[in-house]
Amino acid sequence: MLSSPEEEVLAKACDAIYKFASKGDENKVTLLGLGAVERLYKLISHEDPIVRRNAMMVFGIMASNHDVKKLLRELDVTNALLSHLVPEEDVVIHEFATLCLAQMAVEYTTKVQIFEQGGLEPLIRLLDSPDPDVKKNSVECIYLLVQDFQSRAAVCELNVIPPLLELLKSEYPVIQLLALQTLEVISKDRETRIILGENQGLDCLLKILETNEFNDLHVEALAVLGNCLEDVHAMQLIQQTGGLKKLLSFVGDSAVPDIQKNAAKAIAKAAYDSENRKILNEEEVENCLINLLEIDNDGVKVAASQAISAMCENLSSKRVFGLQGIPQLVELLSSNNEEVKEAAVIALANLTTASPSNSSTVSEAEGIEPLVKTLNAQRDGAVANAAAVLTNMAMQEPLRVSVQSHGAMNVLAEPLRSTNSQVQSRAALLVAALGCDADARAELRNAGGLGPLVELLHSKNKEVRRNACWAVMVCASDELTAVELCRLGALDILEEINLSTGRKNNFSEAALEKLLDNNLSQKYSQMGYLSSSNIITDGFYDYGQIKPGIKLLSLEELSMQELTERRATIFINAKPQEDVLAVEEKPQNSSYEQTTLSPAVLRKSSREKSSLMVSPVEEKQEPPGRRSSFSKSSSREKGLRKGKGKKEEEKMIDVTQVISKVQDEINQENAQWQAPPDFILLDYINDASKTILPLTTTREQVVALAQFVADKMGGAIEKEKLHDFSWELHISEIEYELKSNVVPIGKVKKGTFYHRALLFKVIADRIGIGCSLVRGEYNRAWNEVKLVDDSPQGVTGLLLPPQEYIVDLMFEPGFLMKQGSAEADQYKRI
Repeated sequence: MLSSPEEEVLAKACDAIYKFASKGDENKVTLLGLGAVERLYKLISHEDPIVRRNAMMVFGIMASNHDVKKLLRELDVTNALLSHLVPEEDVVIHEFATLCLAQMAVEYTTKVQIFEQGGLEPLIRLLDSPDPDVKKNSVECIYLLVQDFQSRAAVCELNVIPPLLELLKSEYPVIQLLALQTLEVISKDRETRIILGENQGLDCLLKILETNEFNDLHVEALAVLGNCLEDVHAMQLIQQTGGLKKLLSFVGDSAVPDIQKNAAKAIAKAAYDSENRKILNEEEVENCLINLLEIDNDGVKVAASQAISAMCENLSSKRVFGLQGIPQLVELLSSNNEEVKEAAVIALANLTTASPSNSSTVSEAEGIEPLVKTLNAQRDGAVANAAAVLTNMAMQEPLRVSVQSHGAMNVLAEPLRSTNSQVQSRAALLVAALGCDADARAELRNAGGLGPLVELLHSKNKEVRRNACWAVMVCASDELTAVELCRLGALDILEEINLSTGRKNNFSEAALEKLLDNNLSQKYSQMGYLSSSNIITDGFYDYGQIKPGIKLLSLEELSMQELTERRATIFINAKPQEDVLAVEEKPQNSSYEQTTLSPAVLRKSSREKSSLMVSPVEEKQEPPGRRSSFSKSSSREKGLRKGKGKKEEEKMIDVTQVISKVQDEINQENAQWQAPPDFILLDYINDASKTILPLTTTREQVVALAQFVADKMGGAIEKEKLHDFSWELHISEIEYELKSNVVPIGKVKKGTFYHRALLFKVIADRIGIGCSLVRGEYNRAWNEVKLVDDSPQGVTGLLLPPQEYIVDLMFEPGFLMKQGSAEADQYKRI
């Protein structure tokens, strides 16, 4: 019948189909399957107004079905629909044409079509229609269209604000609601807010809030008002008319969570402008927000916390929140709602930034424990800002100690592994803040936090890399941590960073320097230089020069290696060990010989346990009990001493018996590996302290120490006979005796340049003589000292700058060669 040539038949058929389609979605699908849509599409432009009207009615009601809308888009009906929105067209056609457009405008492609085909202007014109259904459909369609930024900008130019404000006076709540929702979207643009203010839109919004019968519109009205309050001009206007005070009072009196939430959001938006913050502070908005934190609604708590965060930029507000709001925010950290927890900790981060008093208040509110727990929160924002709060608190010594006592360093290992750059950055910064404490560094080390910290040095994020360098610099303040950081590759990464002009920073250079200064063995092996401020302590060892990228093994690892032909590693350990025990002497009538037990032999029997070396008896010319040998025992160095008057003959003791004793002691004490004591070096230091320290001038001390060192390492050598000085054979004998490449310096009786320079530096550091140690090539090394020369003859009271000298330890021990002189260059030259 829809194809009938008779107009009356067409009109009645459309009317019947309209009634059928109105009864349900299933009927619409049936009509679609029968091909009704295509025929109706032709009829909406029919010459007869009644046919046209009835066909449009069916079109409008069928467009609610998804499949029908899909077909309508394929038929490109929007242009035909828009053509019927002219003033002279029937109001019923306006109603159903706008209804069809509103239902289709849900889809993005239709929005674009309506905009490009100029549909906004006729839709805005229809907002003044006398028919409420036309108004409702038109404003709904506009609301959907302005979700797109192009339409949002266009409606402002088409002067949509006055008709929308007029719709707020409608007797139909649905029209008022749609008008407010449309205003809320378009008022996100500053130009629209200005026009809204010029058209007394703020007064309209405040009137809605003041009218109880409009309570169903209060939430949307607040949303629009919140957008408007972002402009200082609008904020000043509302304040001058008393509207701001009314608004805050309204929020305080309301018991509707959505209203309270939207009000807090409006305040947060406004507070992003400094002038607005000042106005809000004058109206005492802080009290309103603090009260909202007490509301039993998570959405309200989140919005209030966010508003507090924004208001913290105002110093006066920050003080008020610090006195009254911090305890409530700390309480929210224990919330089961992760969003609440995150919003609260962000507010605390802003409150404690550059505010020691607020940081103290957080501590007084018992906030440290929940903050440390928040480092394990599910949301990255909560973790990052918890770290920020703790960092702010750690700026004060008592609070830092308190933060550390709650195990913050133990927890930080996980945030350091995060993939979120903000979490990584804040966690590294907290490590830097807490790492100045030795116990804190030990905790981080034991918790496995150094590994992920070193990994952050690879970060492409500039801030993460900078904070990681800072944290490494702080953590490298003790030798144990510095050695571990080097083992994890921090040294190589920092060197790579510092070679890049784009990646290096002040902290990367400082971290590298600090790392090396607290790992002198690594520094000397890698850089071949120790300054006068680099004090050599027990545990230092000279492995020799290493190539870039080569890992320096620890002294323990080196000691566990088999004897090889590589150069000896010279180590320093002048610390007396009280746990060195000697095996009791056998009766004089028994034939008993002292022997040496090789670490390699013991290692074959028990690789998982540390080995033991038994020292040979000291020869008569050496001080009894001072002959040192290298031990791999975890706890004890045992010696078997030769019985008096017995025959000089060495033999192996029972290996199994010794291993059993060693293992028993290890199991009992669970002691860590320790380098064996070097009693000979200890005697050297004691002797030097007694004989050299009393000398009156530094120059005399340097000369005397040079002669002392040379005397202990083979005496002066004639330059022409240097090649006959068989120090290599001597060192090889010691290595063979110890069955190890690791040799205590006290054992070296025939030392060349690098042995003597090292011994000179060690003793000089112990007795307070400033000197540096420099490695040259081909076993050369020397010491540099700074001395003040005497005033020229006849001149008194003249203070001369110190001059740098090279100390001769080989040819004329004690001879001082001025740096840069021919003698000094020759001494350093191959």
